[in-house]
Amino acid sequence: MKKIVLGGLYASLIVGVSACDTDKVVPKETQVSQTDSAMPIQKVLSSGVDFDNFDLSVRPQDNFYNYVNGNWIKTARIPSDKTSIGAFYDLRDKSQEDIKGIIESLSKQEGLKQGSDEQKVADLYSSFMNVDRLNQLGIMPIKAELDKIAAIGNKNELMAYFAHSQVIGSSSPLNFYVDVDAKDSSRYVSSLWQGGLSLPDKDYYTNSAPRFIKIRQAFVKHIENMYTLAGFDEPKNNADKVMALETKLASNHWGVVDNRDSTKIYNLYKVSDLSTLAPNINWQVYLKAIGVPKAVDMVINQPSYIEGFNQLINTVDLPTWKTYLQWQLLSNMAGDLTTALDNEHFAFFGTILNGQEAQKPRWKRGVAIVNDQLGEVVGKVYVKRYFSPAAKTRMQELVENLKTAYGDSIKDLTWMSETTKAAAEEKLMLFTSKIGYPDKWRNYDALTIKSDDLVGNSIRSHEFEHQDELSKLGGPIRKWEWFMTPQTVNAYYNPSMNEIVFPAAILQPPFFNMKADDAVNYGGIGAVIGHEMGHGFDDQGAKFDGQGNMRDWWTEQDLTQFTQRGKALIAQYNGYSIFEGLNVNGQLTLGENIGDLSGLTIAYKAYRQSLKGEQAPVIDGLTGDQRFFIGFAQVWRAKIKEATMRKYAAIDPHSPAEFRCIGALSNMPEFYQTYGVKKGDKMYIAPANRVKIW
Repeated sequence: MKKIVLGGLYASLIVGVSACDTDKVVPKETQVSQTDSAMPIQKVLSSGVDFDNFDLSVRPQDNFYNYVNGNWIKTARIPSDKTSIGAFYDLRDKSQEDIKGIIESLSKQEGLKQGSDEQKVADLYSSFMNVDRLNQLGIMPIKAELDKIAAIGNKNELMAYFAHSQVIGSSSPLNFYVDVDAKDSSRYVSSLWQGGLSLPDKDYYTNSAPRFIKIRQAFVKHIENMYTLAGFDEPKNNADKVMALETKLASNHWGVVDNRDSTKIYNLYKVSDLSTLAPNINWQVYLKAIGVPKAVDMVINQPSYIEGFNQLINTVDLPTWKTYLQWQLLSNMAGDLTTALDNEHFAFFGTILNGQEAQKPRWKRGVAIVNDQLGEVVGKVYVKRYFSPAAKTRMQELVENLKTAYGDSIKDLTWMSETTKAAAEEKLMLFTSKIGYPDKWRNYDALTIKSDDLVGNSIRSHEFEHQDELSKLGGPIRKWEWFMTPQTVNAYYNPSMNEIVFPAAILQPPFFNMKADDAVNYGGIGAVIGHEMGHGFDDQGAKFDGQGNMRDWWTEQDLTQFTQRGKALIAQYNGYSIFEGLNVNGQLTLGENIGDLSGLTIAYKAYRQSLKGEQAPVIDGLTGDQRFFIGFAQVWRAKIKEATMRKYAAIDPHSPAEFRCIGALSNMPEFYQTYGVKKGDKMYIAPANRVKIW
């Protein structure tokens, strides 16, 4: 969701186990009290373990991820319309199928009342699926906006259009949003984030590696192709202008590591002082156009970017800016226009940039649009059909168990003073957990959807969202608001509200199996719960107190200890090789790696506490501890195309799935004990070098 990306503070988790009617041989390394000649043990559903995925040629002590998932990794094939597959993606596919069924059932109803939620869902989907009409219309749906761009006569009008461009869902060098004030969680504040780029990150414009050079060359050709298809004059010349301008914008952009530093990106300015920061920008014109003419203050996330943009306002001529805005409109609306423009847009952003060979079926893209623009409308139906009250109750129990275990872990820390422990415990107790779906649903009455106006639907949806954001200013904090829909396969932590959120769609196997023994659930969804709690205490979340305010609640000595442990984790992940010459960025991924390690550690503690001193049953020849660690490893099962992986390595704060698994396990003494990991094994880390934070 845009807010999560722009704010830089929200931490998300990302990127059912089927029963089998044949006998399964339990992997030898995991057997309990068996000899090699023992009879195969019948696999039962209650273990929650998918033995088909195991690769017994891999020792669990060398690479537990490949041991649990290796056979699947060897045999699974990424379809031409995808760049990634795996446990998360399987559930996302299931969610799409479920939402498709909901849309189709609503669409079959006759006499839908105009303005009703049902009419909006049916007509939005229909407007996207009517390809013949889109091809007949050509670029006419965006002609009014192209005319507005052509009519821009001076730099003040340009600033006004920058605001308008964002409001309608196109792109702008300035990204405005409203969020909770990081240092005063009782109020909302207007904020600006750097923007204006078509490619994923500044590296794509400035890196001299051959791969990036080829992408830039292909990008310029793509712009030219889009201009040609749209019937614009001078396509090659205009493509060169766009590339040159975006490169200038990129040169002022902050890098991904700085952008996840909540201290660096919090820069509160009085609006009256913005003219000192950027005197070439007519702030009154921009703020009026964006909808906050009376704003008193504003968070500027990247001040040096604004200073650089301030220079570009004067040094770049008006015709070039208009060409740039023309391009952004055409590119952002391409999927809502003709098949030719849609295919050309995909050829670059899908195939060249991500390695995806074919477009997703149109119905899947239609479902994605409905999820994006009317997510809570279909979400209400989704939870009624697919999320049981029993699942919510059991999840609530797991969350409380994890919270108790986290509290015990804080008490047991040897490196932290009692003063800081007390503050950490207070923050933990103030955690709010949201499970399944919102208690209060969004109202879409103000949004108009038409069956024959796809571009108009998109523009009106973006305007609706923008007005909803503006309405927050000056009002009470929306504690009830969710930033993911119930049908989203993910989870997140929001530091400004100190809340952990688990949508209904992730609460399915292999993460959460109502029919499985507790061990695999604690290893799966338990580690997810712990992960999100861990974000409250990662390198950025630890800057916020229990009320959601960014303030220093650490003693100086404790903060030094915490930072040193973080540096050790950075060094560990820096050593993981993704491809030859490309390693994990330990600094970029630090927060997620702390979340993974903390989540797994606390989930294990909670699982052991749930046994109340009793021995866990042996199921399928596996002890409870073995099932716990297998449960953790199998949720990270994934395959991803190289081009996509390389892109994520540059911009994504999450480590690749394999290293999220083995990185956390390699630091856990209990894993060593369970699987007999010793010096010389590839996952072995000397005790003195293992990282324990929470």
